[in-house]
Amino acid sequence: MMHVSYPAHPAKFTVLTLVLLSVTATCAVCQESSSRPAKREEKISPRQNSPTTNPSSDPVPVDANSYIIGPGDLLAINVLHEPEVSQKVPVRMDGKITMPLIGEIQASGVMPYSLQATIAEKLHDYIKDAEVTVVVEEVKSRQFSVMGEVEHPGSFPLVKPTSVLDGLAQAGGFRDFAKVTKIHVLRRTPQGTTITLPFNYKQVSKGKNDSQNIELQAGDTIIVP
Repeated sequence: MMHVSYPAHPAKFTVLTLVLLSVTATCAVCQESSSRPAKREEKISPRQNSPTTNPSSDPVPVDANSYIIGPGDLLAINVLHEPEVSQKVPVRMDGKITMPLIGEIQASGVMPYSLQATIAEKLHDYIKDAEVTVVVEEVKSRQFSVMGEVEHPGSFPLVKPTSVLDGLAQAGGFRDFAKVTKIHVLRRTPQGTTITLPFNYKQVSKGKNDSQNIELQAGDTIIVP
């Protein structure tokens, strides 16, 4: 009689084969998923190239050899290697400031470089050869205003010669319904009265009637109806 031989434990062989096939398939899926770019992370990550707005907070540049300090101005006074004496101080309405060691000093009506020399001289008894710098950080004594139909109405520092056109440019230009032919400047006279100075933007911008493009004075207000 012929004997036929069969593989030992066919059930175990089949289970082992299935396990090996399952592990192989799982590894293949893992490798495939790991090689894919992380698109999901790109979707939820913050925008890397979006522009950021950093408004400038730098002080208005002031010429230390020509600008005259006035009441309300904010001064940054620095004495080299002397942080206890260095400080930021506003000019009072009486035109004076107060500093450690030396007390009150007249600041209004003088230029920054002149005030530096005065402070250094008064500090000589306490700090020999003091190196002093005075920076006008905020101009409050000399300003003009722009009101009405402009993009950014408000007050602006007057630290250099500024015409009406320059002042309007600082205010960001006109709104849609501005009456640019009826602009006027209000100015206080030394006698305490207010005068009105006309300004026709259409004419001046075309080089006509240039006499209306006057230089602004401290306290002037440009009205754009």
